[in-house]
Amino acid sequence: MHRLLYDSKSRSYAAVSAADLQFGQPVHETHPHLLKPGELTPGISALEYAQRRTKLASKLPKNGVAILAASDVKYRSGAVFYDFHQDSDFFYLTGFNEPEAVAVIGTSTANDDHSFQLYVRPKDPKAEQWEGSRSGVQAAVDVFNADESGDIKDIGKQLSRLISDASEVFTDASPARSSASAFSRLFASKTPPDAQGLATLLNRKSVKPLRDILNEIRNIKSDAEISNMRKAGQASGRAFTEAMRQAWTAEKDLTAFLEYKFKRNGCDTSAYVPVVAGGKVHCTCYSTDFDADKRQNASQIHYVRNDDVLMYATLLIQAQTLIDPNLSEGDLVLADAGGVSPLNRDPIPKDGLTVDPQEYGNYITDITRTWPISGTFTAPQKDLYNAILATQRTCIALCRADASNSLDKIHQIAEASLKDSLSRLGFDMSGNALETLFPHHLGHYIGLDVHDTPGQSRKNPLQVGQCVTVEPGIYVPNTDRWPAAFRGMGIRIEDSVCVQEEHPLVLSTEAVKEVDDIEALRA
Repeated sequence: MHRLLYDSKSRSYAAVSAADLQFGQPVHETHPHLLKPGELTPGISALEYAQRRTKLASKLPKNGVAILAASDVKYRSGAVFYDFHQDSDFFYLTGFNEPEAVAVIGTSTANDDHSFQLYVRPKDPKAEQWEGSRSGVQAAVDVFNADESGDIKDIGKQLSRLISDASEVFTDASPARSSASAFSRLFASKTPPDAQGLATLLNRKSVKPLRDILNEIRNIKSDAEISNMRKAGQASGRAFTEAMRQAWTAEKDLTAFLEYKFKRNGCDTSAYVPVVAGGKVHCTCYSTDFDADKRQNASQIHYVRNDDVLMYATLLIQAQTLIDPNLSEGDLVLADAGGVSPLNRDPIPKDGLTVDPQEYGNYITDITRTWPISGTFTAPQKDLYNAILATQRTCIALCRADASNSLDKIHQIAEASLKDSLSRLGFDMSGNALETLFPHHLGHYIGLDVHDTPGQSRKNPLQVGQCVTVEPGIYVPNTDRWPAAFRGMGIRIEDSVCVQEEHPLVLSTEAVKEVDDIEALRA
């Protein structure tokens, strides 16, 4: 067996023995069950990656260059590392899923052509015995269609040459990460030598941020991207619905089930840090000093301690790694989770589900469902749930281009709808009531990341191809200001939606959400 590799530089084909086909990620020849012919990553063709680079180059000035760095391996202690997650901008333009790599995309002064350099780790049998296969320098050209490649260890010299000839440099690869906390900066005694080298090189040129340009390109999803997200929505939605069919006595059991189903349906991993938060607890536990009624973890949107006791609680679950308190028959469970599509995992039988993981391509969908542990809503739970659901339906219907609504505008509509519904349920909505009960935005952009294209404005009218979440939620504090029947409840309903011209495309319809449908699952 031989593979015909496209050499973008010489425009010729080279024959390579199958014995040498060892790459740092799946390719069609090694993983035909994950990738179709022509695909560089699941669902996304090599041609589409090239078109993305062309689109970026078209927005650069003559003789300008864009520099993107891959993510590095992060360690939790010693030689124990976290799962590797590629920088999304780098991945979007290259499809390359290994650490320690740099991509340089440059334009020409002579014509409208552009160049693509990709510097990577070379093949190293000794290192690969420990860390797994690397794609290597030659594959950067033959598989990933770089015009030029080289050893990442030589990147200093290569960048010096490329930058010195450039009119302007665009990059977000900064030695001082804006996301670093003040605490981290306090203990950062000095900038790493490699970062100092990059800073020295960049100080010689006019450097501009790349973020806004890439946000503009990434924010509009291609048909292939939307298809990947729809597949991820199907897999995740089916896991949610299957979970609702069963009675759960512990958070860890529900977590294990969702995680198992996400992966068995074709997803690879969770997309964000778990949040498990309880609302009111009508009991006294461990000592008379424990005032359980004041526990309001569900009101903390990004609560991540996940260490509290929960009995008659409103439970919020956001992802898949939980504690194990017992759940009560009177509890609600709010599950906010979503699988990430696979890049490096072989599929296994799907229990009768027709799921094609090769079509997911590392894209995500974001889903939240709230349902009663007993299978039947109480009257107050049903009233509050239906108020939120009605608001969500209205807002989803507005996610179309011909309505000319922005996410901010739809958020305002959600606020008005919720305020009216809550007033009719007996809530005092004066003052800052709505801000207290509904403290987060209605939605955000999604794609390769859960919060995709960071910094992208939510004030602009939605366009065809944008994908967003619609997630109204109400979190009732356990205080006398609010109606007693609803105190401590936390309910959120979220779907992932793709904007089309005349109607929205809901990506997560397999996760049921109507009260009758939820209750019928356990009837």
